[in-house]
Formats: sequence, C-alpha cells, structure tokens
Amino acid sequence: MANHRGHRSVAGGFTARAFRLLAYAITVAVFIFVASSFLFTSHTQSPTSSIPHHFGLGGVSHDLGSGRRSVLALKTDPLKPRLDQIRKQADDHRSLALAYASYARKLKLENSKLLRIFADLSRNYTDLINKPAYRALFESDSTSIMEESTLRQFEKDVKERIKVTRQVISEAKESFDNQLKIQKLKDIIFSLNELLTKAKKQGAFSSLIAAKSIPKSLHCLAMRLMEERIAHPEKYSDQGKPQAPELEDPTLYHYAIFSDNVIAASVVVNSAVKNAKEPWKHVFHVVTDKMNLGAMQVMFKLKDYNGAHIEVKAVEDYKFLNSSYVPVLKQLESANLQKFYFENKLENATKDTTNMKFRNPKYLSILNHLRFYLPEMYPKLHRILFLDDDIVVQKDLTGLWEIDMDGKVIGAVETCFGSFHRYAQYMNFSHPLIKAKFNPKACAWAYGMNFFDLDAWRREKCTEEYHYWQTLNENRTLWKLGTLPPGLITYYSTTKPLDKSWHVLGLGYNPSISMDEIRNAAVVHFNGNMKPWLDIAMTQFKPLWTKFVDYELEFVQQCNFGV
Repeated sequence: MANHRGHRSVAGGFTARAFRLLAYAITVAVFIFVASSFLFTSHTQSPTSSIPHHFGLGGVSHDLGSGRRSVLALKTDPLKPRLDQIRKQADDHRSLALAYASYARKLKLENSKLLRIFADLSRNYTDLINKPAYRALFESDSTSIMEESTLRQFEKDVKERIKVTRQVISEAKESFDNQLKIQKLKDIIFSLNELLTKAKKQGAFSSLIAAKSIPKSLHCLAMRLMEERIAHPEKYSDQGKPQAPELEDPTLYHYAIFSDNVIAASVVVNSAVKNAKEPWKHVFHVVTDKMNLGAMQVMFKLKDYNGAHIEVKAVEDYKFLNSSYVPVLKQLESANLQKFYFENKLENATKDTTNMKFRNPKYLSILNHLRFYLPEMYPKLHRILFLDDDIVVQKDLTGLWEIDMDGKVIGAVETCFGSFHRYAQYMNFSHPLIKAKFNPKACAWAYGMNFFDLDAWRREKCTEEYHYWQTLNENRTLWKLGTLPPGLITYYSTTKPLDKSWHVLGLGYNPSISMDEIRNAAVVHFNGNMKPWLDIAMTQFKPLWTKFVDYELEFVQQCNFGV
C-alpha cells in the first residue's frame, strides 16, 4: 500500500514539471510574435517619428532603425514593384505611340503632322527612361533602398507624358477614322477600276468578235447565190460578152464599191439608185474577192436597177495588183507580219484594247487598199465617188460632180473638233519623218464617202506617195494599221473639205446622233462595230438600212434576213 502511494507521488511530480515547461514555451513564442509584429508594422515610419524625442530615447530609436534595416535586408525593396509598374506604363504608351505612327504610315500620312507627333511622343518616353537621373533607378541593386523623391519625380514625368499621349490619341482618333474610311474607299475604287478595266477589255473583245463574225443569214445568202451561179453559169456569166460602153464613159456618174459582203453592197446600190434623179446615168463598179464573185454576180442580175449600170469584178481581174507592185501584198509575205496577225494567242488578245481591232487581218486586205489604185483601175475616168459598204445613200449625189475641187485630189468631210481627230491621234509624231512632214494639229477627215478627181491624182502622183509611206511603215512604226492614216498622209494638203451634210458618221457606235442631222444627210455611215446587218446594231438606226434590203428576193427570204 505504501509502495503504491510512492509511485503515484512520483508520477504527479513528473506531470507538474511537464506542464510548467509547456507554459514557458508558449510564453516565449507569444513574445517573439509580438516583437516581430511591432517591427514589421512600423518599418515604413521614420525611426524617430515612432517614439517622441521628449521621452529621451534617441539612442533607442537608432537601435530600432538598425534592427529594422537588418530585417528588411531579408525582403525585396517595397519601392521596386512601384517602379516596375511605372516603367510598364511608360513602355505600353510608348508602344501605343509607335503603333499609331506605323498606322499613319500605312494610311500614307508620311507628311502629316500626326505622324511627327506620334514619333516624337515615342522618342520622349525613350529619352525619359535614359535620363541619367532615372537610369540609376533601373541599374541599382534590387535589394537596396531607393530614393523615394526620385521615384516620385519619375512617376510625375511619366504621368505627364501619358496624359499628353492619351490626349493626342483622343484628338487624332477622328482623323484616323476618316483616313481609314478614305483608304477603304480608295481600295474599293481601285478594285472597281480593275474590274471595270477587265470588263472593258472583255467587252471590247466580245464586241470585236460579234462585229467581225459572219452572221448565219449572210453566210446562207452567199452560199445560196453561189449555188445558183453554179447551177446556171450561162445565165450569170459575162464571159465572151462585149463590155458595155457606159462602164468607161467619163460623162456619166461613176461609183466605186469594194466589198465581200453581198447584202451590204446591194443596199448601197439600191439606196443610191432609188434616190437618184436619173439612175440610168449612174455606173456602179463593184469589186469583190474571187470567193464571193459568183454570189455578187447573181445578186446584181436578179433585178433591174432602173437602168443603172453595174459592173462586178474580182480583185484578181486587175493583174497589176501583185506583190511586186503593191506594198501591202508584199508585206503580207513577211514572216513578222504573219506572226503579228495569225499567231496571236487568244490569252494575249485582250491585253492591248487600243490596238486590238488593228490585229484584224482585214486591215491588210487588198480590198481595203484598192482605194489607192483608182486611177489605174479606171484609166478613162476623170472623177469617181468612193462608197464604203456600210453606208446608206439618202439623197441624189450628182451635186458632188458640180463641186469645184480647186485642184485638190479628194473631197471629204472633216471630223475634227477641239483636240479630237487631229493628225496626232493617227500617227506616231515621235518618229522624225512624221514630225518633219506633218502638222500634228491638222484636221483629220473620214473615209466612207469620198469624191476623187482622178486627173489631179495622176498629176500629184498620189499612188507613188502612198507606196513610199506604206513601204516605210512595214514595221508599224509610223502609224497603226488601217487605211485612214496612210490616206491622211497621201492626201495631206490635197484634200477639199466638204459640207458635213454630205456625210454623217457614227451610226455604228454613237447613239446620240440627232434624227434631224440624219434626215438632212446625203449619206449616213454605220462606221463602228454595230453594223446594221448584225444583231448588235442600234435599233433606232437599223431601219435606215433595212428599208433598202431586197426582202422580196427568194434567196433573201430563204435565209431569214430580218427575222
């Protein structure tokens, strides 16, 4: 029993000692925590401001400051995050200014005030950071105490620049929005212009195809007439028959028509005969190629033309028209010219819309150039009227033979007005020969209805003049192809201007020609792509031509003309 009580007393003493040790440890921990909290919460205050001087504890204050420094050395300087934040704001606004400057360049504002302002703002941020007074802030040890006054001044300077930057951006925003709209509009206009140019090229090419293609009805008519010619050769052939004396009678009114279009040539003759006061005094010299000769012969034998005389011949009947004499025929034998015309690839066809139509081989067709050989084709004649196959005669034309030509070779209606249709538009005045010989402001005239004094032609040697210039232009350096430029050159200073009412042009491309002007015209000309025998003809002018088509002829009816 006594032994048992001894053991219990020993256990009680051990428990009491353990409790005292635990209480002591807790007390020490609380003291350390309180002391640490006091030091950390008062480190931002001035060492001397936390303890009044009248307590006489200056020495104690110094000791506490030293203690604080040793503790702060273990942590990052609290001013460093503030400095980093200010630096980040400065960098962000510098980048923003650079972005606006770059955008100003993109909007093509290189010379604008805004571009200079944003460039200066960006440079100001860089200069501010690189100031010696502030550079130390970024180069100092991250654990050292920074000068708060320097940091505050740096912050003030940065905020001033940020304020200016934001103000400039706010004021420039409207200008940038307007410039953006302008740039977008310019882009849209450029894109639409590209589409328009492409559409024009495609339209010009399509129009050219439509204009130069042979309509089915026209092809049908030529074939049926040729079939008739083969079936009844004795009925339509002039072979072995004496030539009518009227064909060389210089006292009659002679016309030259060069065409491979049967219906067009017939309309020219029909309209001239129906408007002639004395049709039996009129002689029509129709020249075609060998392929269409039979069809032409049948066409002009199918009806009576009120006594008018009609001669139908082929180019091949004029033996002097060969490559040794005619420059155009000689040039057709040139490999370069053949390549220019006949090896032109389709994908390149619409690249040059200005010259596209001149790539048509018809411009080197001898039918087109026969007009330069009239005195040799008709040696016994003194005067002759040349008519294109796309004209319609509306009045008696004998008045042209009464005009005093004043020794000039050709009578033609001038087409110039203002700066348009001058020699400069038809010839290459950068070439020294052209520049030396001709006046670029000289007025141009039109082919289609031209009156020729063949005696004056022979006297002026116009055919030789034509040969000279046509030979020089083999490489197309003097003018583009066609017959008007060499005509303007050949008859330069030998052209007699005619009254405009004799010849009204443009019915094949100009819809704005007044009907009064058309009614007063002796001849209307469907020059242009919209020929009256095509589906693309202008409907308001087409009846002027169709009323002279021989719809009563069986062959015309069979080919559905006018349907």
